[in-house]
Parts: sequence; structure tokens; C-alpha cells
Amino acid sequence: MSKDQYVIGIDYGSDSVRSVIINAKDGAELASSVFYYPRWQKGLFCNPAQNQFRQHPLDYIEGLEQSIKDCIQKAGGTPIANSIKAIAVDTTGSSPVAVNQQGTPLALLPEFENNPNAMFVLWKDHTAVKEAMQINQYAAKYDTNYLKYCGGIYSSEWFWAKLLHILRADEVVKNACYSWVEHCDWVPFLLTGGNHISQMKRSRCAAGHKALWAEEFGGLPPNDFFTALDPLLDGFTDRLYKETFTSDVSAGNLSEEWAERLGLSTDVVIGVGAFDAHMGAVGGQIEPYHLSKVMGTSTCDILVVPQEDIDGKLIKGICGQVNGSVIPGMPGLEAGQSAFGDVYAWFKGVLAWPIKNLLKNSALLTPNTAAALEKELLDRLIPELSKQAALLPKTNDDELAIDWLNGRRTPDANQELKGAINNLDLGTDAPRLFRALVEATCFGAKNIVDRFRTEGIPVKGIIGIGGVAKKSPFVMQTMANVLNMPIRIHQFEHTCALGAAMFAAVVAGIYPNVEAAMLGMGSGFDKEYIPEEESVAYYESRFLKYKALGAYIEETTKSEHHTFQEA
Repeated sequence: MSKDQYVIGIDYGSDSVRSVIINAKDGAELASSVFYYPRWQKGLFCNPAQNQFRQHPLDYIEGLEQSIKDCIQKAGGTPIANSIKAIAVDTTGSSPVAVNQQGTPLALLPEFENNPNAMFVLWKDHTAVKEAMQINQYAAKYDTNYLKYCGGIYSSEWFWAKLLHILRADEVVKNACYSWVEHCDWVPFLLTGGNHISQMKRSRCAAGHKALWAEEFGGLPPNDFFTALDPLLDGFTDRLYKETFTSDVSAGNLSEEWAERLGLSTDVVIGVGAFDAHMGAVGGQIEPYHLSKVMGTSTCDILVVPQEDIDGKLIKGICGQVNGSVIPGMPGLEAGQSAFGDVYAWFKGVLAWPIKNLLKNSALLTPNTAAALEKELLDRLIPELSKQAALLPKTNDDELAIDWLNGRRTPDANQELKGAINNLDLGTDAPRLFRALVEATCFGAKNIVDRFRTEGIPVKGIIGIGGVAKKSPFVMQTMANVLNMPIRIHQFEHTCALGAAMFAAVVAGIYPNVEAAMLGMGSGFDKEYIPEEESVAYYESRFLKYKALGAYIEETTKSEHHTFQEA
């Protein structure tokens, strides 16, 4: 390809949306822009103590418009805008929302604008733990195994559990909720000017991994499956979908309204959306049997396997196996950790409490000096902890942590589990605690690799993408040592957005398929972490202790939960 042709990839993360303009000819980035959700930044509509995390659709709309317009301006303005061929979008998930018949999220209506139950229920919202437990108990007794393609365990982070919880929790929202829509399906619908829910093209990725859709079932489980679970779910399957679409398919063209708002042409093609980790795996140039780890606030781990190698295999305890969820025509397997970077952010928040709450009231510093000092200290906190933790000697008596601060996603989802730190003494300090937390997140990653292998799916390599992979050498070296495998780090900063841009290039007809787009637009790897032989044996023994401590906590928690329930 000799001609410059431009596409836009949009990646909605937990804290922000990032847009990139990419030259489809070679994958070069012309411009990027990051927009932080203002309402989310203020903590609005969330209650971490109750595991409630909601996001307002206005954060998404404002971020969409401002990040794209900023990108276009940075890239050169109108000449570049006139050459944009396509846009594709990825989002977190499962992050669904209640909509009316027109497909409008209820929170965009005046009567619901401040109601958290009318907003997007972010992936890490765990208010539906009870509903997920009931789905699992009910599905186990049903004639057809509708959980067979989602690892056998339905999670509170997913589509149906969240819908049932919202319907039970809020009578007003229940009465106004016509359908239930994933974030990755709604944004393309918005951009194409959809005005009825029946026009929405639903993502194969989202439907298969989170909503029990499967080709074998001819779509979703039948209505009677859901009505017998709870009559509140009656009729929803009729207002959802049977057909789903892979992300190499067009969702339509940019509407006149959005073309005017963005300064683009209505000739711009919009692709069907998908989840961030799945498009990120494509941006990170995934290969069969190489585990793509998107490492940010959580992790999402993606494998692709040739169809002939997985026929008849059902992988237990993961987040689904779906044909075409990553690369069309090839099964995609998903796993992940509910908290990864969030574990480090939690610890940073604990240590930062006096900095944030006492420094501003200092009698010795001016407000401007206090604010500048606060920023400097917070920016240096994790890098300095990493530096000091790396210097610590390794002994059998080191502190040991469990990484379930936001529950456990895989293997074997259980969002009621909690984190723990063991073997504390008066010699325990901040670097030692930080090291224990880093090791715990890496042990959680090893649990996932081991599950794939015991289920007959080899893991031949690790591809690291995302913020933690790019910015945290200490974490990545620890993970290489724990896994006893090299980890290649993809060099592109916004890998999920790059993956979205690759899909946009396919949708625009610039490339014939995703594999060709990965080859033409991939930027390769800029770093590789190699296991350190002297640390591998140490972590092998530590991992056994991690497993034993985790098993004890899980059994104790289960016993306490049952006792409480009976009481």
C-alpha cells in the first residue's frame, strides 16, 4: 500500500477515553488524545464500600467528541479530517445500561439524569453478587447447560446478573427499561444515528463472553430460562438479539449530526464494537497460543486457538470461549484478574492519606507549594516503592499477599472473596508490603496460565500491553520470574486503540481481514523481560504458599458466609 489512508481507533477505559488517528498504510500514529471522565473523576454515582461503580453516558459522549476533535486538530485539521475512512470503538465490559425503545440510555433523560441505576454499570461493579449466585444455582439444574461456553460460572461482573440486580433494585428504572445494552454496542449506534433498538448491531465479543449467546444455542437462552429464574426478566430476550456481529463488520456510516459535530464526512464507516482487551490483543499482534495480557486497573487475558485444536474442549473457570470474539473465524478465550493496577492504586491511596489530608493544612507551606509538593510525592511514590522493593533480599519469611481485593475473576469467578496480607511483623515496611502485593498479582496471573494448561490449552508465550506493562519494569520482571516465561512488551502506547484502528481499516476495505491489518499496521515489540534463574525456584515455592493461603481464605470465607446465611 503506497497511499496514506487514515482511520480512528477509540478506546474507552475505566478512567478515560483515548482516541488515535492512525495511518493505515503503516500503522504510524498521527495524533492521540486522552479525555478523563469529569463526573467519574469526582467519584459521582459510585460507592466503593458497596462495590457500586457507575458511569454517566455524558462522560462518554463528551469524551468521544472532545478526544476526536483534539486528535484532528493535532494531526493537521481539515485536510486530515477529509481523509478519515473509518472509526472503530472498544470499551470496558461488561458495562451495560438500561435504555428506552429508541436505544437512549435512561440517564440521558431528565427524570433519570442523577439516578445511578440508569447509568452504565461499570465492569467492576459487584452489586450483583447475589444475582450471579442465583443464576449459577439455577443454571446447574436446567436441562441445557447454558454456562458451558463461559467457563461454567456466571459472574456478577456480567450482563444478566447486572440487569436482574437493577430491575430488582429500582422500580422506576425497571418500568422505563425497554432493553439492556453494552457500552461497546451503544457507541457505534450513537455515531450512526440509530433511533430504534432494533437497529443496533450487537457485538459477538460482548454477547458471547458476557451474555450467554452461542451459535450452538441459536442465540441467547430462551425466554423461559430467564422467566423461571425471575419473572422480571420476562420478554427481554425478544428485545435483545439473536444475531451478533464480529468487529470486521460495518455498523453503518457516520450520521449527519455526528459528522457535523466532529468535522468529518458521512462517508466515514463505523465498525461494530468490541471489548478493549479483545481489540487490544489485535493491536498487540496476538498469535495463536500466546497469551495477550492487557494490564491496567484489572487484567484481561486473551488467547486465540485454531478451531481444529479446540473442537470439543470446554475450558473450565474462564470468562468464555467465543468464535470470532478476537479474530474472526478463530475462537477467542478470555480470562483475567478483577484487580491488578487497582491493587497498587489502593496501596498508594493508603500511603497517600496523610499527604492528601494533612499537607494542604500545613502551617509551613503556602497552598501552591503544598499542592506542588503533593503532586511530586504522589508521582514518585510507586516508582520509588518499586526501586526499593527490587533491592530487598528474598527469604522464606517474606510477607505474602492474596490479590483478591476486588474479588476473583478467573480461574473460577468468585466476587465475594477478599484480599489478605500474611506474615506481618514489626519489620514490615512499605516496600515489603508493596513487593508482597506485586507478587500476589503475578501469582494470580500464574493461576490463569496454569488453568489453561491443565485444561489442555498450551501457553507458548506472553504478550504484555497496557499501562502497567509499559510503565512498571519491577512488576513485569517479577511476572517473568513467577511465570518462568519471557514477556514481550508491545511498543505502541495505546494498544487497544491501535487494535480498534486495525478493525476500522478492515471495515473501510483498506485491508481484506484482521490478520492482514495486524501485519501491515503492527509496530512490534520494544522490550522483553527474561526470567532470572536465581528467582524462579524462589517463586515456585512462594506460589505454593500463595495457593495454600488462598485456599484457606476461600474455605473460611465460605464457611462464614454459610453461617451468616443460616443465621
